[in-house]
Amino acid sequence: MKHHLIIVACLLVALASCAQSKEATSTDAAGTKAPASAIVENRQANGDVYYARRATLFDLLPVGESDIIMLGNSLTDGAEWNELLDNPNVKNRGIVGDIVQGLYERMKPILVGQPAKVFIMSGVNDVSHGVTADSIARATEKLIVLIKAYSPRTKIYLQSMLPFNNQVREWKLLVGREQVVVDANRLLEQVARRQEVTWINLYPLFADEQGRLRAEYTNDGLHLLGPAYLVWRDAIKPYVK
Repeated sequence: MKHHLIIVACLLVALASCAQSKEATSTDAAGTKAPASAIVENRQANGDVYYARRATLFDLLPVGESDIIMLGNSLTDGAEWNELLDNPNVKNRGIVGDIVQGLYERMKPILVGQPAKVFIMSGVNDVSHGVTADSIARATEKLIVLIKAYSPRTKIYLQSMLPFNNQVREWKLLVGREQVVVDANRLLEQVARRQEVTWINLYPLFADEQGRLRAEYTNDGLHLLGPAYLVWRDAIKPYVK
């Protein structure tokens, strides 16, 4: 118990210091350095009122030692995971539009609870912002290191990025960026090995022969329809138990 309290106290100090420091910086979508506060303001300036609603709610919702956290962007946000997995301990912490650095910045209320497991899926929004595969992998590794440092008993599951399909609908910021996803997944698998966390390669389950998101799984080329979530559920179910 004493060890647990020490970990929580250190986490609060470390993350609070990062958020409050005038010199604190993060890498934005263009790969340049900017104050962490500017990145938060930038997300809200881009119309992410929804992001603020979700993030502030997640700040208040408790996380316990038996909980399983689904962490990610709109792909994670779009599912009712506790129902899909028939497990009331599964909690959705996905937010539309989030980037890997965004996950890092909102980890405090999750890590304070010392959850049993965390499933991570992120990166496609970074790709749309022009971020390189290498930068996505490095940011993800930083996130994993944070979780391991402040919640060492938490089991971490790193999921691959999914393909997208610009034939169904053209996402201008993703045009010609398919290979970045492939390259990032290769590097993310290396991160999982290096950090000794479980790698779950979802990409082949969702890709067609051309490496695009299967048309029957989406109605906009990026986000998932119900049957696709069943495929995702079945892939991770053995790790949830």
